[in-house]
Amino acid sequence: MLTVSGLKRLHISVSFDLQDGECVALQGPSGVGKTELLRSIADLDPNEGTVKLDGTLREAIPAPAWRKQVTYLATEPGWWSDIVQEHFTVWDDARPLVTRLGLPDGCGPWPIQRLSTGERQRLGLVRALMLRSRVFLLDEPTSALDAASTTAVESLIAERIANGTSVVWSTHDNAQARRIGTFVGLNGQAGAFVGAGLAMGLFVIAGPLLDLL
Repeated sequence: MLTVSGLKRLHISVSFDLQDGECVALQGPSGVGKTELLRSIADLDPNEGTVKLDGTLREAIPAPAWRKQVTYLATEPGWWSDIVQEHFTVWDDARPLVTRLGLPDGCGPWPIQRLSTGERQRLGLVRALMLRSRVFLLDEPTSALDAASTTAVESLIAERIANGTSVVWSTHDNAQARRIGTFVGLNGQAGAFVGAGLAMGLFVIAGPLLDLL
């Protein structure tokens, strides 16, 4: 279980518990603080408060190890090499996920510059999934994808959730929020997540996530 208590970053103040195999779909207008919230949980930006995984304080875990367990995926993933497969420890292990998300089996030797925004998004997701993290913090992971690719991503994440992975998924798509979210969080005003439901203060709507399987 991921426990967030009194997390503060800029205008955000949030507390919530996220159970194993639970997905919160996080919604709100641009600038409300969705990205800041996700990055703060991953400890990528300065923040205050207490964050625990299964009762272990974030500060007790080396930062790289924490981020392998509680993994943030940006809308536009970063790249540190010119070639696709050089971003993967073992490219052959990643290929089944790559093809499942509609990318060619032979894209490993491609230069990053050849990739479209949507292809980069999907490969970034594969890279994150290879970590087999306990918690995924997904920042609009399908914003550049067509309907078929979006469905493939949602189905793959749903399988991980069914196997106990927890997810906080930021999206501007109301229909997607209801498809993927065990809970759907809607903000009331900038930086203030209000309503009833989780301790986070989110308005909660049941979502048929497992129906994707």
